[in-house]
Amino acid sequence: MKKIIVLAAVFGFAAAISASAAEAKDNWANLCVKCHGEAGKGDTKMGAKLGVKDFTDAKVQAEIKEDKAFKAIKEGLKSDDDRTLMKRFDTLSDDEIKALVAYVKALK
Repeated sequence: MKKIIVLAAVFGFAAAISASAAEAKDNWANLCVKCHGEAGKGDTKMGAKLGVKDFTDAKVQAEIKEDKAFKAIKEGLKSDDDRTLMKRFDTLSDDEIKALVAYVKALK
C-alpha cells in the first residue's frame, strides 16, 4: 500500500511539472513570441526595434537571474527615458511566471 501511495505521488508530481511546462509554452506563444520570436532569438521586427536579447546565446543565458526575470515579467521593463520596453504581465500567477522563467532558461 505504501508503494502505491509513493507511486501516485510521483506520477502526480510528474503530471504537474508536465502541465506547468505546457502552460509555459502556451504563455510563451501567446505573450512573448511577437517580440522574442518562437525560438527566443529576438529575431522579429518588434524584437529588433526594442533590442531584445537572444535567449539562445550562452552569454545572455548566463546573465539571466531568475528573480530579475520574474520581476521583469510581473512588472514590465522601461528604458532610462521611461519608454516601455516590455509591458507587464501582472495577470499571470506567480507560478505561471516561474514556469515562464524556467521556459526561457531552457531555450539555451
